[in-house]
Amino acid sequence: MSKSLQAIRGMNDILPEQTPLWRYFEGTVARLLDNYGYKQIRMPIVEFTELFKRSIGEVTDIVEKEMYTFEDRNGDSLTLRPEGTAACVRAVLEHGITGGGQVQKLWYIGPMFRHERPQKGRYRQFHQIGLEVFNLDGPDIDAELIIMTWRLWGELGIRDAVKLELNSLGTSESRGRYREALVEYLSAHHDKLDEDSQRRLKTNPLRVLDTKNADTQAVLVDAPKMADYLDDESRAHFEGLKARLDAVGIPYVLNPKLVRGLDYYSKTVFEWVTDKLGAQGTVCAGGRYDGLVEQMGGKPTTGVGFAMGIERLVLMLETLEQIPAEISRQVDVYLCAFGEEAELAGLTLAERVRDQLPNLRLQVNAGAGSFKSQFKKADKSGALYALILGDDEMAQQVVGFKPLRGQGEQQSIAWDALAAHLATCVVQG
Repeated sequence: MSKSLQAIRGMNDILPEQTPLWRYFEGTVARLLDNYGYKQIRMPIVEFTELFKRSIGEVTDIVEKEMYTFEDRNGDSLTLRPEGTAACVRAVLEHGITGGGQVQKLWYIGPMFRHERPQKGRYRQFHQIGLEVFNLDGPDIDAELIIMTWRLWGELGIRDAVKLELNSLGTSESRGRYREALVEYLSAHHDKLDEDSQRRLKTNPLRVLDTKNADTQAVLVDAPKMADYLDDESRAHFEGLKARLDAVGIPYVLNPKLVRGLDYYSKTVFEWVTDKLGAQGTVCAGGRYDGLVEQMGGKPTTGVGFAMGIERLVLMLETLEQIPAEISRQVDVYLCAFGEEAELAGLTLAERVRDQLPNLRLQVNAGAGSFKSQFKKADKSGALYALILGDDEMAQQVVGFKPLRGQGEQQSIAWDALAAHLATCVVQG
């Protein structure tokens, strides 16, 4: 027998019973970003490989180990995007929308791809909502990004389950001085480092700070601190950010080991973390990347942004049982019609009601069926009410109106009065 077809490991289907929660989350974020004045941009999921090597850094884990890279028929090296910032920078440069100091506040949504070991909350195809701001260099915009996410957690009902961690990486010059001091210190303790940290010491030493190995963590206790190497500009920027968060009342923890996994970050970096999802604790992260646009061939342009993982946040809503009751119901009203004449009238009546109540979720029975079978489908749909059209109703030009959840007797409603009646009942239901 041939092997049954299956999805690629770590690339998952999102089934119909799951999509309402995804749509609720995505819609909540989209409305929030609209309210703050951000505009959506959509980029391709495939880019030239060189884009990510130049932006993320050739010695990062993403480029070295995790990218899905292939040659197309023209011999070009292409990559499924592993993150969104580089693609967004490429797009704004290509179309010239940040030239002349134009401020752009952009957001995007879509799948990203990394060849990692799949586990709960970490997949090879995963979905992110990302946000990028160009040509604003003050701590006020850094604060706005964090304040927006704080508001989002409140709207989703998960604010008490997340914690904000902050750090500053300074400018490339101050970070370079710190890197030298860190390498000197770690080299003196080389034998005490785990194998992965020994490798990173030669390629990307700041990532050693991010290790989960207990022995290496013990070595890092006395390691040089980034804060001691910050330049005056970066220090003032960081103090300005903290002052704004303090003014709004957003709690945070300073984490000197927070470096993020990408080479392009400078000054502010932050993560929202939780202890509700096991090992996959980061649900939103970002920071400032003032040198990236220039590094990719553009004129000096400041930038700051973040990305949040949709899978992890949806999982968090499920874990904390913060799922609004109304999103589990996909149908408000189910129309049952018996006989061809009633079916034709039912279609006409349904479209008339939809004209008057465009937000009403009205499902018309398809496939005919007996009274019992249609009512069984009506109940299974989750609808609050069933509408009934049979011979008696046709003769009187009324429709039977039967509550399916809770108390209430069946009524007869005139066709012309149906939309007004449904508007009242569904809102109340």
